Amino acid sequence: MKIEEAISELRKIEKRKFMQTIDLIINLKSIDLKRDQLNIVVNIPHKSKDKKICAFLNTRSKIIDSVTEPEFQKYKDKKILKNLVNKYDYFIAFAPLMPKVATVFGKILGPVGKMPSPQLGMIIHDTDDEVKKAVEKISTSLKIRLKEASIKIGVGKEDMDDKKIIENIKSIYTSVENALPKKRENIRNIMIKFSMTKPIKVEV
Repeated sequence: MKIEEAISELRKIEKRKFMQTIDLIINLKSIDLKRDQLNIVVNIPHKSKDKKICAFLNTRSKIIDSVTEPEFQKYKDKKILKNLVNKYDYFIAFAPLMPKVATVFGKILGPVGKMPSPQLGMIIHDTDDEVKKAVEKISTSLKIRLKEASIKIGVGKEDMDDKKIIENIKSIYTSVENALPKKRENIRNIMIKFSMTKPIKVEV
């Protein structure tokens, strides 16, 4: 089924009392999860959701929540640290602070894929302009890490225009296909679904 037709079918299903997420599922084949590591950042044309972002900075930001260097000490308490990591989707950091960020926060941020990186989340200047640029970039970026032979990722909300949903799906699919060792050969099938619906197989 074409993506347009699948979205149309999903929209016919009884509406829920909350705004559902539209999920893209890419099922893989002939993948060795130990050998074929997939850890990419995908840029999409349209923001898929609002993201909670926190920054590690020298001085407090006026734009987003931030943790300044003098406050790092209190996050040596595991419970406080875990609450911080669970509260935010993404973290950004002033580059010269990264060694300290890695020491204090790395053990928790690393395994859950939230560690700031040069690719996404590291800023060279500790200014509001730099923070704003980083936040704008994150708002249209998605991190994809391969943990199993299936990728499931939110591409938007059900109140989004169909055209924008389709453009996000195609952008993500192309990036994933290009990152796979055997490209298209590694893809078993592609499906889309709303939060509370069964998936529908589609052709991209």
